[in-house]
Amino acid sequence: MEIKNLKEASERIKKAIKENEKIVFYADADIDGVTSCLILEETLKNFNREPSAVLFPDRNEEGYGLNENALNIISHFGPGLLILLDCGISNFQEIKKAKEKGFFVIIIDHHEVINDLPPADLIVNPKQKEDQSPFKYLSNAGVVFKLATEILKEKMGEILKKNFLELVALSTLADMMPEIDENKIFIKEGLEHLKNSWRPSFQALNKTLRENTNSQRMFAFKIISLLNTSETIDHLNEIYLFLKETNEEKIKKMIQTFEERVVQKQNKIKEIIQELEKKAIKKINEPIIFEGNEGWPLVLTGTIASRLCVKFEKPTFIFKIKEKESVGSMRTPSKINGIELMKKSAHLLETFGGHPRAGGFRIKNENLENFKKSLIKSLENNQSSII
Repeated sequence: MEIKNLKEASERIKKAIKENEKIVFYADADIDGVTSCLILEETLKNFNREPSAVLFPDRNEEGYGLNENALNIISHFGPGLLILLDCGISNFQEIKKAKEKGFFVIIIDHHEVINDLPPADLIVNPKQKEDQSPFKYLSNAGVVFKLATEILKEKMGEILKKNFLELVALSTLADMMPEIDENKIFIKEGLEHLKNSWRPSFQALNKTLRENTNSQRMFAFKIISLLNTSETIDHLNEIYLFLKETNEEKIKKMIQTFEERVVQKQNKIKEIIQELEKKAIKKINEPIIFEGNEGWPLVLTGTIASRLCVKFEKPTFIFKIKEKESVGSMRTPSKINGIELMKKSAHLLETFGGHPRAGGFRIKNENLENFKKSLIKSLENNQSSII
């Protein structure tokens, strides 16, 4: 059984190609979002088409998903087809506004559905209740790979398939998707193709990162570590630019920048975690870790939350406090569904979403204390879903 709306999305994209409609991609700014974007972009190239625009959110300023700033830029390309990749399933108001601007909106996402579905024209997400397919565990790039296969059909040759699978493998590992069933095949085949990739960026990484690397898997995680330091400037993401780059000297400079950032990132994470561990010990009787700061980079909140969650085995909410709102990351221990937990406090949140054990949220600052109290109450009443 195939993913719901996969064929319909394929036909709509082919219609846009045939009728020379404007096509805009808006993708999440992480590895899964960027690889999803590249697979679909390279699919269009097989029909001699390029997207009219490709945009990514600035994770440190705008957080996750479609936002007002991006909509203002996207509106200049309307009317046309707007495709949201690895985001969109929780962007109700933004999608409504995009449709008002004349866009036909397709969401291709793999995050948990929050109660209702947003008003997009087509939604391709295996997590929809009506979706009976067995592909709930795919990375978003894995979902897009299936869409690309449907769009290309006989045009999907072995070389193109290999090129796509190396991206799917990287996204599956980066997004920590379950290594079961088809994901095991994607990872195994994709990592093999990575060794002989045609992409100049991967060729350069093969030369610079292979030393002291005992396996393809270790090599992939080194790549992920580097790319996770990327930034988004003027809605263009550095992972995207890096994986598309062909100039050898530019690629070398970008790798050097990524390597320098890895050290800086590790030092900053260590500093923040040491500070938060002391606080967590003082609050050892509290059932959650709930901490925010104006000076913390938003892009580090997920990593910090993960490490604290593992160490203290508590639901962990780490956020950056901005002028009027806070944006942050959620991580939970294995038996607690963080999305269901946040649903109990949905009235306090502006947006939230993600996966059962890893997600994000945006909240007005005046609601922070009530959000914390609500989370604790839900846990104490055992209202959160058990995975």
